[in-house]
Amino acid sequence: MEKAAIIHYPADHYVYPIDEETLHIRIQTKKDDVLEVSLIHGDQYLWTDGKWQYEVTKMSKSGTDGIHDFWHTFIVPPFRRSRYGFILKSEKEELILTEKGFCDTVPADSGYYFNFPYLHPEEVFKAPSWVKDTVWYQIFPERFANGNPDNDPVGTLAWGSTYPSPTNFFGGDFEGVMEHLDYLQNLGITGIYFTPVFKAFSNHKYDTIDYLEIDPQFGTKESLRKMVEECHKRNIRVMLDAVFNHSGYYFPPFQDVLKNGEKSKFKDWFHPHSFPLKGGKYPNYETFAFVEQMPKLNTANPEVKDYLLKVANYWIEEFNIDGWRLDVANEVDHQFWREFRQTVKSVKPDLYILGEIWHNSMPWLRGDQFDAVMNYPFTANLLNLIAKKTISATEFAYNITGEIHRYPANFYEAAFNLVGSHDTPRILSECNGDKKRVKLIYTILFTFMGSPCLYYGDEIGLSGEIDPGCRKCMEWDEAKQDRDLFIHVQKLIQLRQEEKLLANEGQFEFFQTTGNIVAYRKYNESKTIVVVANPLDEKTDFTLPYNMKGVKITNLLSGEEFAAEADSLKVNLAGFEFEILSFPSSLSKI
Repeated sequence: MEKAAIIHYPADHYVYPIDEETLHIRIQTKKDDVLEVSLIHGDQYLWTDGKWQYEVTKMSKSGTDGIHDFWHTFIVPPFRRSRYGFILKSEKEELILTEKGFCDTVPADSGYYFNFPYLHPEEVFKAPSWVKDTVWYQIFPERFANGNPDNDPVGTLAWGSTYPSPTNFFGGDFEGVMEHLDYLQNLGITGIYFTPVFKAFSNHKYDTIDYLEIDPQFGTKESLRKMVEECHKRNIRVMLDAVFNHSGYYFPPFQDVLKNGEKSKFKDWFHPHSFPLKGGKYPNYETFAFVEQMPKLNTANPEVKDYLLKVANYWIEEFNIDGWRLDVANEVDHQFWREFRQTVKSVKPDLYILGEIWHNSMPWLRGDQFDAVMNYPFTANLLNLIAKKTISATEFAYNITGEIHRYPANFYEAAFNLVGSHDTPRILSECNGDKKRVKLIYTILFTFMGSPCLYYGDEIGLSGEIDPGCRKCMEWDEAKQDRDLFIHVQKLIQLRQEEKLLANEGQFEFFQTTGNIVAYRKYNESKTIVVVANPLDEKTDFTLPYNMKGVKITNLLSGEEFAAEADSLKVNLAGFEFEILSFPSSLSKI
């Protein structure tokens, strides 16, 4: 066996409580190098006749990323404590892995083994339970709908009259959103994520002037309150965007530092390198990227911390919002986010905390900071597979399997899965206008683990390149909407709501396939749902690896029920086609 490829650490995604009684334990090995893995486990204090008492539980292979195989099992420690190790078998040898290294025989002393000291129920990673059933819709408020021309900024243009730019305004507001809540409810949306709505200079509002005031172009605090109430009447949650990494240029404390320099009482609210402050290509103060209009806040400063935590609580207490999306979350110190979580959860325990992080996010997902992050690795792999055609179906399965095993399994129930946002080209443009590919992408998005999100207008075929092109005005003329695409998305959302296996219940597994086809199953003890997707514009097929003769199968998209006539069932797919099939879980594998 390749010992260097056998990896386990007694922390994070390798061992953790998945509920208040159960430990989930994982280990990884070199692909196809190990035939069998078993877990040695027991309470360190249970000894009989001078011998440590332990059990041996066989582990299951949970996937491969093409380099490693992943193995896992679940155990219920009777006294919440567990010492454990691994028995690994190949064709030629057997090894024992403990915390002290590899052994040829099972050590009799429990002190040799990995230690999970105590399962504390309060340390179970728990995102709000409602999130796993939520389908999100991201709204860029300035471009969704203009319901009240009286609050339009000076120079507002007629709706959709020209191409969006970084500086033009079209008058989108809260009243416009309220006018179209029935549209969102009809689509099946149960959560709205708003990009920033607080007073700011720009059309995107990521340059906050006042964190405790609504931007006048969107309406008033009363109109926000009414909008949240109307959403809640329709079982739609509301998540706002918190920009706590940086403020805007016209944020009064920053203006005071610009004016008074080193004498300003707010100088420690920011990160000046020297005085006076100077902007330009490389400002002499820290910013978001090198954008002089977005000075970085010093979140370690007690006054800044108190101010921002007050802001976070204010909008929950006064307006009953359901979530905070945290902008540039990875550039804010961890201690601030720990205090942020404690603060907002004390006000609303089931508030959803979502961080914007584009890379490995384990440091923020240990239960003391975020409930989830924006799942951009999922986005990238799905687009690379279907839109850009830069990876194969096998590589997609390997990459996603690797991502899944980088986190605790219960993290994925609340992962915020998206295929487009205000920061990316629109999905139709990514697919070069090919609606078949867009439909396939959405089929995978809405049948996958996590909490899926639509970017406004993508469901009716809006196109647009990266900012500002992706921030077009919403098209409300049905004659100009792609209603076929809308109906496809609507059907997928309906399926997700009806079939709870498609909304994070049960287990997930990729099938190992030959040829360029994606196939995976969502399953529990009674039912299996298989998704088969063809990411290429050519015919292909996939044979389900079960004895299927006489078994009743339901095509979930068409509603058709049929019985397989042969021992095996072959699914034939034209280019970019897909099937979602349901059948009993009691079948034996071929």
